[in-house]
Amino acid sequence: MFMQVNNLKKSYKTGNIVTPVLDNVNLSLDNGEIGAILGPSGSGKSTLLNIIGGLDFCDHGSVIVDNTEVTKLSDKRLTEYRRKKIGFIFQFYNLIPHLTVGENIEVVSNISKHPLSTDEILKDVDMLDKKYRFPNELSGGEQQRTAIARAIVKNPSLLLCDEPTGALDFLTSREILKLLQKINRNFSTTILMITHNEAISSMAHRIYKVRSGKILENKINKNIIPAERIEW
Repeated sequence: MFMQVNNLKKSYKTGNIVTPVLDNVNLSLDNGEIGAILGPSGSGKSTLLNIIGGLDFCDHGSVIVDNTEVTKLSDKRLTEYRRKKIGFIFQFYNLIPHLTVGENIEVVSNISKHPLSTDEILKDVDMLDKKYRFPNELSGGEQQRTAIARAIVKNPSLLLCDEPTGALDFLTSREILKLLQKINRNFSTTILMITHNEAISSMAHRIYKVRSGKILENKINKNIIPAERIEW
Protein backbone atom coordinates (compact mmCIF):
# COMPACT_ATOMS: atom_id res chain seq x y z
CA MET A 1 0.00 0.00 0.00
CA PHE A 2 1.16 3.51 -0.81
CA MET A 3 -0.46 4.98 2.31
CA GLN A 4 -1.40 3.20 5.52
CA VAL A 5 -2.96 4.54 8.71
CA ASN A 6 -2.75 2.02 11.53
CA ASN A 7 -4.65 2.12 14.85
CA LEU A 8 -4.54 5.92 15.00
CA LYS A 9 -5.72 7.60 18.20
CA LYS A 10 -5.88 11.30 19.05
CA SER A 11 -7.46 13.30 21.85
CA TYR A 12 -7.29 16.87 23.11
CA LYS A 13 -7.04 17.85 26.77
CA THR A 14 -8.55 21.02 28.23
CA GLY A 15 -7.87 21.18 31.95
CA ASN A 16 -9.14 17.88 33.33
CA ILE A 17 -11.39 17.22 30.35
CA VAL A 18 -10.11 14.79 27.68
CA THR A 19 -11.94 14.87 24.35
CA PRO A 20 -11.31 11.88 22.05
CA VAL A 21 -11.07 12.88 18.36
CA LEU A 22 -9.80 9.74 16.62
CA ASP A 23 -10.43 6.26 17.99
CA ASN A 24 -8.36 3.42 16.51
CA VAL A 25 -8.60 4.59 12.89
CA ASN A 26 -7.31 2.36 10.08
CA LEU A 27 -7.33 3.21 6.37
CA SER A 28 -5.18 2.72 3.28
CA LEU A 29 -4.73 3.84 -0.33
CA ASP A 30 -2.87 2.32 -3.24
CA ASN A 31 -0.65 4.49 -5.42
CA GLY A 32 -2.73 6.48 -7.92
CA GLU A 33 -6.05 6.02 -6.12
CA ILE A 34 -8.56 8.63 -5.01
CA GLY A 35 -9.85 8.16 -1.48
CA ALA A 36 -12.83 9.93 0.11
CA ILE A 37 -13.42 10.33 3.84
CA LEU A 38 -17.06 11.10 4.59
CA GLY A 39 -18.46 12.38 7.83
CA PRO A 40 -20.28 15.25 9.55
CA SER A 41 -18.56 18.24 11.10
CA GLY A 42 -16.72 17.28 14.28
CA SER A 43 -16.21 13.66 13.26
CA GLY A 44 -12.38 13.95 13.20
CA LYS A 45 -11.91 14.19 9.41
CA SER A 46 -9.69 17.29 9.40
CA THR A 47 -7.61 16.07 12.33
CA LEU A 48 -7.00 12.80 10.49
CA LEU A 49 -5.97 14.66 7.32
CA ASN A 50 -3.65 16.95 9.29
CA ILE A 51 -1.88 14.00 10.93
CA ILE A 52 -1.40 12.30 7.55
CA GLY A 53 -0.03 15.59 6.20
CA GLY A 54 2.40 16.07 9.07
CA LEU A 55 0.60 19.15 10.45
CA ASP A 56 -0.55 17.47 13.69
CA PHE A 57 0.52 14.61 15.94
CA CYS A 58 -1.24 11.46 17.11
CA ASP A 59 -1.26 9.91 20.59
CA HIS A 60 -0.95 6.36 19.30
CA GLY A 61 -0.61 4.47 16.03
CA SER A 62 1.28 5.09 12.81
CA VAL A 63 0.99 6.77 9.42
CA ILE A 64 3.14 5.46 6.56
CA VAL A 65 3.24 7.32 3.24
CA ASP A 66 5.41 6.17 0.35
CA ASN A 67 7.59 4.08 2.71
CA THR A 68 8.02 7.00 5.14
CA GLU A 69 6.71 6.52 8.68
CA VAL A 70 5.40 10.02 9.18
CA THR A 71 4.53 9.57 12.85
CA LYS A 72 8.20 8.95 13.73
CA LEU A 73 9.66 11.99 11.97
CA SER A 74 11.39 14.86 13.77
CA ASP A 75 10.16 18.42 13.21
CA LYS A 76 12.89 18.98 10.62
CA ARG A 77 12.06 15.78 8.75
CA LEU A 78 8.35 16.62 8.89
CA THR A 79 9.08 19.91 7.13
CA GLU A 80 10.98 18.02 4.42
CA TYR A 81 8.13 15.49 4.14
CA ARG A 82 5.53 18.22 3.65
CA ARG A 83 7.73 20.03 1.15
CA LYS A 84 8.67 16.99 -0.95
CA LYS A 85 5.71 14.64 -0.78
CA ILE A 86 2.51 16.48 0.18
CA GLY A 87 0.24 18.92 -1.60
CA PHE A 88 -2.54 20.62 0.39
CA ILE A 89 -5.83 22.00 -0.91
CA PHE A 90 -8.12 23.64 1.63
CA GLN A 91 -11.69 24.88 1.58
CA PHE A 92 -10.38 28.46 1.77
CA TYR A 93 -7.77 29.20 -0.82
CA ASN A 94 -5.02 30.87 1.28
CA LEU A 95 -3.58 32.70 -1.72
CA ILE A 96 -1.10 35.53 -1.09
CA PRO A 97 -3.14 38.62 -2.03
CA HIS A 98 -0.29 40.83 -3.28
CA LEU A 99 1.10 38.12 -5.63
CA THR A 100 -0.27 37.26 -9.07
CA VAL A 101 -1.62 33.83 -9.96
CA GLY A 102 1.74 32.88 -11.49
CA GLU A 103 3.69 34.21 -8.51
CA ASN A 104 1.49 32.33 -6.02
CA ILE A 105 2.42 29.12 -7.82
CA GLU A 106 6.09 29.97 -8.24
CA VAL A 107 6.45 30.55 -4.47
CA VAL A 108 6.00 26.78 -4.11
CA SER A 109 7.80 25.87 -7.34
CA ASN A 110 10.94 27.71 -6.22
CA ILE A 111 11.33 25.62 -3.05
CA SER A 112 10.66 22.27 -4.74
CA LYS A 113 13.34 19.86 -5.95
CA HIS A 114 11.53 18.62 -9.04
CA PRO A 115 8.76 21.11 -9.82
CA LEU A 116 6.51 20.87 -12.82
CA SER A 117 6.29 23.73 -15.31
CA THR A 118 4.17 26.61 -13.99
CA ASP A 119 2.76 27.35 -17.44
CA GLU A 120 1.94 23.70 -18.11
CA ILE A 121 0.12 23.42 -14.78
CA LEU A 122 -1.77 26.64 -15.49
CA LYS A 123 -2.84 25.15 -18.82
CA ASP A 124 -4.04 22.00 -17.05
CA VAL A 125 -6.22 24.02 -14.68
CA ASP A 126 -7.42 26.40 -17.44
CA MET A 127 -5.81 29.42 -15.79
CA LEU A 128 -2.95 30.34 -18.13
CA ASP A 129 -4.84 33.41 -19.36
CA LYS A 130 -5.15 34.58 -15.72
CA LYS A 131 -1.44 34.20 -14.91
CA TYR A 132 -0.94 37.92 -14.23
CA ARG A 133 -4.20 38.50 -12.34
CA PHE A 134 -4.31 39.04 -8.58
CA PRO A 135 -6.51 36.91 -6.28
CA ASN A 136 -9.06 39.71 -5.75
CA GLU A 137 -9.61 39.77 -9.52
CA LEU A 138 -10.66 36.10 -9.60
CA SER A 139 -13.90 34.26 -8.92
CA GLY A 140 -14.06 31.68 -6.12
CA GLY A 141 -13.65 28.83 -8.63
CA GLU A 142 -10.63 30.54 -10.22
CA GLN A 143 -9.03 31.04 -6.82
CA GLN A 144 -9.53 27.34 -6.04
CA ARG A 145 -8.03 26.39 -9.43
CA THR A 146 -5.01 28.53 -8.54
CA ALA A 147 -4.75 26.83 -5.15
CA ILE A 148 -4.86 23.43 -6.86
CA ALA A 149 -2.15 24.49 -9.32
CA ARG A 150 -0.01 25.66 -6.41
CA ALA A 151 -0.47 22.31 -4.67
CA ILE A 152 0.45 20.16 -7.67
CA VAL A 153 3.29 22.24 -9.19
CA LYS A 154 5.77 20.51 -6.87
CA ASN A 155 4.56 17.14 -8.19
CA PRO A 156 3.51 15.75 -4.79
CA SER A 157 3.17 12.06 -4.09
CA LEU A 158 -0.03 12.67 -2.11
CA LEU A 159 -2.60 15.42 -2.56
CA LEU A 160 -4.69 16.12 0.56
CA CYS A 161 -7.96 17.98 0.03
CA ASP A 162 -9.92 19.40 2.96
CA GLU A 163 -13.48 20.13 1.73
CA PRO A 164 -12.11 21.49 -1.60
CA THR A 165 -15.60 22.43 -2.85
CA GLY A 166 -17.10 23.52 0.47
CA ALA A 167 -17.11 27.24 -0.38
CA LEU A 168 -18.26 26.83 -4.00
CA ASP A 169 -21.59 26.60 -5.80
CA PHE A 170 -22.70 23.36 -7.48
CA LEU A 171 -21.48 24.05 -11.02
CA THR A 172 -18.11 25.39 -9.87
CA SER A 173 -17.76 22.47 -7.45
CA ARG A 174 -18.27 20.00 -10.27
CA GLU A 175 -15.61 21.75 -12.36
CA ILE A 176 -13.15 21.48 -9.46
CA LEU A 177 -13.94 17.78 -9.02
CA LYS A 178 -13.40 17.24 -12.76
CA LEU A 179 -10.04 18.94 -12.38
CA LEU A 180 -9.03 16.69 -9.47
CA GLN A 181 -10.00 13.62 -11.48
CA LYS A 182 -7.95 14.95 -14.40
CA ILE A 183 -4.91 15.47 -12.16
CA ASN A 184 -5.29 11.94 -10.80
CA ARG A 185 -5.46 10.56 -14.34
CA ASN A 186 -2.69 12.69 -15.92
CA PHE A 187 -0.13 12.59 -13.11
CA SER A 188 -1.14 9.37 -11.28
CA THR A 189 -1.35 11.53 -8.17
CA THR A 190 -2.78 9.77 -5.12
CA ILE A 191 -5.57 11.95 -3.71
CA LEU A 192 -7.27 11.83 -0.33
CA MET A 193 -10.17 14.21 0.21
CA ILE A 194 -12.53 14.80 3.06
CA THR A 195 -16.11 15.89 2.53
CA HIS A 196 -19.54 15.81 4.14
CA ASN A 197 -21.15 15.40 0.70
CA GLU A 198 -21.83 11.72 0.00
CA ALA A 199 -22.35 12.29 -3.75
CA ILE A 200 -18.70 13.32 -4.15
CA SER A 201 -17.52 9.92 -2.90
CA SER A 202 -18.84 8.30 -6.08
CA MET A 203 -15.69 9.48 -7.92
CA ALA A 204 -13.37 7.81 -5.38
CA HIS A 205 -11.74 4.37 -5.52
CA ARG A 206 -12.01 3.91 -1.74
CA ILE A 207 -14.65 5.35 0.56
CA TYR A 208 -14.37 5.68 4.34
CA LYS A 209 -17.25 6.84 6.53
CA VAL A 210 -16.29 8.41 9.85
CA ARG A 211 -18.40 9.32 12.84
CA SER A 212 -17.21 10.37 16.31
CA GLY A 213 -13.63 9.54 15.38
CA LYS A 214 -14.34 5.97 14.27
CA ILE A 215 -14.38 4.36 10.82
CA LEU A 216 -17.92 3.01 10.47
CA GLU A 217 -17.62 1.86 6.87
CA ASN A 218 -14.76 1.04 4.52
CA LYS A 219 -15.51 0.05 0.96
CA ILE A 220 -13.92 -0.22 -2.47
CA ASN A 221 -15.95 1.58 -5.14
CA LYS A 222 -16.28 -0.63 -8.21
CA ASN A 223 -18.46 1.86 -10.09
CA ILE A 224 -16.47 5.10 -10.27
CA ILE A 225 -18.51 7.99 -11.65
CA PRO A 226 -16.94 10.71 -13.83
CA ALA A 227 -17.12 14.02 -11.95
CA GLU A 228 -19.23 15.65 -14.67
CA ARG A 229 -22.01 13.14 -13.88
CA ILE A 230 -22.10 13.78 -10.13
CA GLU A 231 -25.38 15.26 -8.91
CA TRP A 232 -26.45 16.43 -5.45
